[in-house]
Amino acid sequence: MPHHDPFGDLIAPFSSRGVDLGLERLQRALAELGHPERRFAAVQVAGTNGKGSISTMLERIAAAAGIRCGLYTSPHLLSWCERIRLPSGPITEAELRRQLEALQGLGQRHGLTPFELITAAGFVAFAEAGVELAVLEVGLGGRLDATTTHPDRSVLAIASIGLDHTEHLGPTLAAIAAEKAGVFSRGAVAVSGPQDPAVARVLEQQATARGTELRWVAPLAAEAEGGPALGLRGELQRHNAAVAVGAAQALALRGWPIDGAAIRRGLAEARWPGRLEQRSFRGRPLLVDGAHNPPAAVALRRELDGIEAAGGLDAGTPAGPTAPAPRRWLIGIQRHKDAPELLRTLLRPGDAVRVVALPEHRSWSAAELSEALGAAGTDPAGRGPAFWGGLAPQLEMGSGSLEHELAWLVDSAALPVVAGSLYLVAAVLPLLDP
Repeated sequence: MPHHDPFGDLIAPFSSRGVDLGLERLQRALAELGHPERRFAAVQVAGTNGKGSISTMLERIAAAAGIRCGLYTSPHLLSWCERIRLPSGPITEAELRRQLEALQGLGQRHGLTPFELITAAGFVAFAEAGVELAVLEVGLGGRLDATTTHPDRSVLAIASIGLDHTEHLGPTLAAIAAEKAGVFSRGAVAVSGPQDPAVARVLEQQATARGTELRWVAPLAAEAEGGPALGLRGELQRHNAAVAVGAAQALALRGWPIDGAAIRRGLAEARWPGRLEQRSFRGRPLLVDGAHNPPAAVALRRELDGIEAAGGLDAGTPAGPTAPAPRRWLIGIQRHKDAPELLRTLLRPGDAVRVVALPEHRSWSAAELSEALGAAGTDPAGRGPAFWGGLAPQLEMGSGSLEHELAWLVDSAALPVVAGSLYLVAAVLPLLDP
């Protein structure tokens, strides 16, 4: 599963430093560089689920409007170059290597984390490429995230906020929302779709306290009901697209040349790999989705239920009067994630699951998940065999190569799914049919 990292000599593994949030180190480093971040404006995208989708929609909208736009995202799937998109396209390996080599001494002097180092490289690359507007996706939290060092973030887009990274951001939705709302600043406009009531209260309070105008937007209408065409699949993308449109309109009010035609074109052109992406392996269909926390699992489950209800490719051969066929899953989940809750959301009676270990990351085993899910008894939520309709999902540890596991996966009556971690998605994508 591991693949060669051409930047391994320049970017230390994230695991070597751990999460070390803060703004001061990068602020001092950027000052030494002559403040490249002051040479372009920025839109910052914060939240838990949907940040990447909103970010790429906004970048495509700005590009369609003729704006020299940059895009900074995380994490990447296959290459560090995915994180920095210039007006000409993704940064090349040669250019990113040049940037990182030039920043090595600076990074050591200021004790930059790997994330801060790649952020600095992005800011320098944007400045050198003459970027006018950069879309910056928050890496973790918001208040102390490296992207928050940018001084001109007058438009903010807020994706759906849920429980994730609780070990760093706090154990409750309110605590996490407060960290995300740390990106608010006086005079800025923040655009959000519907949020959990506990999250909405915190966003409202923080917006008032920080002098930020908070605008709420409703999901866009379906295309069949007159809504715009989207390049990204899934009902949830209607929520993300509404936030992107709201942020684009806020930019237009600030003088950026964005009109309705640019918005429609940008939404249609947006692409984001590994999110509800239907692909095939040896000619057999499968779905790849980086659902790695309970809110993302809810969204994926809703999509699968919708496909089943429509009687499409996913319906399979009915296993009963109304039940769809059991589904096969290939799952890999980091050990610090709430894997039991994620699987309780995703799985249905009779589903079969192959669990694979993630390269270079502690991950859940099939035995641990079986015990937690109550496959042989009662799960922690008090749901025993009856919860699974008397037919508990079958979990086993994958023992072969990923190609072997994918061959098992696609031999399924219902559309099989790869999910659980973007690290697994990254390992699977190169093995799929073009």
